[in-house]
Amino acid sequence: MKKTFMGVRLRRLREERGLTQVALARALDLSASYLNQIEQNQRPLTVPVLLKINAVFGVDVQRFSDDDEARLIAGLRDVLADMPAGAAADAVSLAEMRELAANMPAVARTLLALHRGRAEARERLEALSAHYGDERGGAAGAAHAPPMAYEEVRDFFFARHNHIAELDDAAERLAGQWQLVPGAPEVGLQQRLEQAHGVRVSLLSDGQAGQEQDDAGEATQRRYDAAARVLYLSPTLRPAQRAFQMATQLAFLEMPQELQRCVDAAQLSGDAARALARIGLANYFAGALLLPYAPFLQSAEALHYDIERLAQRWAVGFETVCHRLSTLQRPGARGVPFFFIRVDRAGNISKRQSATHFHFSKIGGTCPLWNVYEAFAQPGRIVRQLARMPDGRAYLWIARTVSRSAGGWGAPGKTFSVALGCDVQHAPQLVYARGLDLADPEAPVPIGMGCKVCERTACPQRAFPPIGRALEVNENRSGLAPYRVA
Repeated sequence: MKKTFMGVRLRRLREERGLTQVALARALDLSASYLNQIEQNQRPLTVPVLLKINAVFGVDVQRFSDDDEARLIAGLRDVLADMPAGAAADAVSLAEMRELAANMPAVARTLLALHRGRAEARERLEALSAHYGDERGGAAGAAHAPPMAYEEVRDFFFARHNHIAELDDAAERLAGQWQLVPGAPEVGLQQRLEQAHGVRVSLLSDGQAGQEQDDAGEATQRRYDAAARVLYLSPTLRPAQRAFQMATQLAFLEMPQELQRCVDAAQLSGDAARALARIGLANYFAGALLLPYAPFLQSAEALHYDIERLAQRWAVGFETVCHRLSTLQRPGARGVPFFFIRVDRAGNISKRQSATHFHFSKIGGTCPLWNVYEAFAQPGRIVRQLARMPDGRAYLWIARTVSRSAGGWGAPGKTFSVALGCDVQHAPQLVYARGLDLADPEAPVPIGMGCKVCERTACPQRAFPPIGRALEVNENRSGLAPYRVA
């Protein structure tokens, strides 16, 4: 057994039993000086001494286990990672955390309990805000931690119904001026970069592509060298992806004032949010440039919003089509108002956009009965679902997995489920509604925004009681009794 110094824990045990150091030494058949050295961490706690403590006092040896120490260290790291923005997350070193977990475990557990209570209180406030229809927290907002940058940007797009008219109109106009070929815009984009901005497009070598990473640790897809006027693209990108990256760079070169005006209008709280919004707006412009509004909407309506056929016609991916469909809200020429979401297997939502009233839950996860999760069981196939929310509204949802691979043997890939939904009143316009009885009130599957804000008490997949209710446990049954009002 490695040397284990547990002086503080042994001293606490002695104090709990009301023993002097001499009395404890006598009970353990040790000399008082030897016990004193153990308590002062001058000697390690050995297995024979640990066994004597167990035999004499009946103390669980796990109390002196390194496993408990490791759990405390992991918990303390989580606490520090959740510190408010601007706090020095590295102010406490790993060595100091180890010292606290090893020698003052009660203090460490108290810190974890305080952090857990704070997190639960914040989550409850957010759930109550969502329950009463206030996304930003309403009167309780003052008790919230400042929103993260990506949440601010996401709320900005949500407030605009995922349609940025000034960028959409400009992208459609420029696509016509530059004579971009629908479904094959790469040549036109490259010519525009070279002729108007003197920017040359070059592919990174395999070695460079493997070495360069972005802030998330992923291989870089695009890098612009302003001094050399070279736009470097990853060699792993498909033609449509290369076109998107060129269009994004053109957004920064052609539309800097427009991007800045949109960012300023968003009234974001910090530099990180403003920088992220600028990138998001450039990506929006790029999507609108590759899929110009009027021609794309005309195609969508002619094909009855068949996503796979639209992807083939415009030579883009399934997810790109879904994202673009969720932005078609130009006054006087609106498409179906869609809700767009992308999740991974663990339920983490990495993209969510809504062109209308649908609110995605930010609290307690999403609903496991939603077909966005069923899609993982049928990779590559479109799964459709009629679903009804607790407020009585019914929706048609379609979902499909999309996968990305780094290309090399053994390299981990990515798999997401992408879902697109609309109110059932718009469903007849979609090819996916064929064969469904939209008038049958029993056809939709009851789903919710998330257990903590859903009041369907009889749901077989419920994980948490809804806000304002308590869980009643009945010892005469094998499971949990129905929820009752607290």
